[in-house]
Amino acid sequence: MSLDWIYYAISWILLAWHSAWDAIGVPDGAVAGTNWAWILAIVFLVVTVRVILFPVFVKQIKSQRAMQALQPQVKALQEKHKGDRETLQKEMMELYRKEKANPLMGCLPMFLQIPVFLGLFHVLRRLDPANQGKTLYGWTVEQFESASAASLFTAPIAGKFGSTAEELSRLGANGTTVKVIAGILVLVMMGTTYLTSRQMILKTGWAEDPQQRMIQRLMLYGIPLSLLISGAIFPIGVIIYWVTNNLFTLGQQQWVLRKYPPPPTVTGKTGTGGRTTAQPTKTLLGRTKPAPAPVKPTTPKVAGPKPGAKPVNPKKNRPAKRQG
Repeated sequence: MSLDWIYYAISWILLAWHSAWDAIGVPDGAVAGTNWAWILAIVFLVVTVRVILFPVFVKQIKSQRAMQALQPQVKALQEKHKGDRETLQKEMMELYRKEKANPLMGCLPMFLQIPVFLGLFHVLRRLDPANQGKTLYGWTVEQFESASAASLFTAPIAGKFGSTAEELSRLGANGTTVKVIAGILVLVMMGTTYLTSRQMILKTGWAEDPQQRMIQRLMLYGIPLSLLISGAIFPIGVIIYWVTNNLFTLGQQQWVLRKYPPPPTVTGKTGTGGRTTAQPTKTLLGRTKPAPAPVKPTTPKVAGPKPGAKPVNPKKNRPAKRQG
């Protein structure tokens, strides 16, 4: 199956934004070693894609809420069919079908962005001055040469941490500079990828379903660690896209989680007298917030005598003792 339609679509969006910034007056030449018109074109490629996928993102949150609401029933099925994995899976699938909940919906927005990522990866990898197909995917020769020379702090956006000496020579780049810029961006990419997954888990909690929990662990730890290796082959422009996408996700998730908060769950421990004690919570960066101090019941204050009032003798108001 040909992916040319993706390459054309990505190129069209990228070139449209570059033309828009150029028309606004953002200099096409390098300022502080950076061609901001091309950097902003990549950033707003992210914005375009995320606006298109926003309805899917909201469906993802709603599906996760439905999955959370089903956790008590899932736990009951696990207890009922303990040791019978086949029956358990059938019962759980029937429950999800009946309640219209999809366990895989949580990964759908990420899967839909994979073609965009692959398309940008392919387009930026072509930005080699020695490439003869400069007008492929709707580019003009002038646009191709401008993008080939585009850089971030003198590191070409088509360069990567693992660029060979020959590739760097064609791009007119310094190998050390490319490795430093690419290395910093890879670390930022890993960190922001971890934070986006952690933010969601902190708000929604760990799933009771083993399959869902495995997916959560994969997204939290597996994907960021894999970027340490795969990041070496990503062009700098692709890493800029990934980091921008992660920052957009952090802000979007914060907004959606406030609008569609997770269902209330009992997170505290029951203390003496059946009262629930508040437990400390964790922030996005892993710091622990102290639990709020319990409010002590206040005893009603007894009003004192007004200034100048005569003292009241309580004995006078007592009934007289009856003589026996």
